[in-house]
Amino acid sequence: MGINMKRTRSHKLALRETIVSYCFLAPVLAFFLIFVLVPMLMGVFTSFFDYTMTKFEFVGLRNYITMFQDNIFMKCLRNTLVIVIGSVPVVVIFALFVASQTYEKNAFTRSFFRCVFFLPVVTGTVSVTVVWKWIYDPLSGILNYLLKGTHIINSNITWLGDKRYALIAIIAILLTTAVGQPIILYIAAMGNIDKSLVEAAEVDGANKFQVFWFIKWPSLLPTTLYIVVITTINSFQCFSLIQLLTSGGPNNETNTIMFYLYTTAFKYTKYGYANSMGVFLAAIIGLISFVQFKFLGSDVEY
Repeated sequence: MGINMKRTRSHKLALRETIVSYCFLAPVLAFFLIFVLVPMLMGVFTSFFDYTMTKFEFVGLRNYITMFQDNIFMKCLRNTLVIVIGSVPVVVIFALFVASQTYEKNAFTRSFFRCVFFLPVVTGTVSVTVVWKWIYDPLSGILNYLLKGTHIINSNITWLGDKRYALIAIIAILLTTAVGQPIILYIAAMGNIDKSLVEAAEVDGANKFQVFWFIKWPSLLPTTLYIVVITTINSFQCFSLIQLLTSGGPNNETNTIMFYLYTTAFKYTKYGYANSMGVFLAAIIGLISFVQFKFLGSDVEY
């Protein structure tokens, strides 16, 4: 009898704790439901409609078919892929190199470099853009001044107005704002590497590359996976730099899917067509993230 009463009491206590836990979670769940899940489902739903300010007509897959027949969208897709392919490997390699060199320094030096590289991350996008706009200025920009002073170029280059350089200039800005967090994460991850394993490998005659590849790299794989996935997603969603610097020009050479989606929805009020781009972009990001988890996550231990 006493055992049954204890079981009943513990069951009631567990039930009460569960109810209280869900009460605390309710505001966050409601926020997620109203502002994240519902808009996502509405976006998928309206992508099958010719949805404008004056029309709401079911068209099936016509928006998706039109999307792949749209020359501007295909150029935006190419530009977006170039940004991703050009930025993600560089961010990972550069962040890993800086972190490996910085971690060996004293605490003051580590803090200094972490502050320097993380500063563009916490600085407002508008402020960073204004600085880079001055650097790229074709008449009074410091980049043209330095290149002409070192006789690398003979005349000023319109970095953001020339289709040969505009996309490269955008990628360069993206790199400066994207390496800060990976460097911080890599420095923190290196602090968790078992030093006894490193010392044992060095005693056994392993060189620096062997120590890094067989001892340090497996420990850094979880951090690398996170950095690769997050950097890929952020690169696919490149928008603010395009909006503030080039507006997609010249001749859509710097236009991206996110910026084209924005202009299609809020400038031309083609909401259904814009939502089909959003669904396609989400599918591409999900597919690439799955591949990244498949290849980089197979050896990761959590």
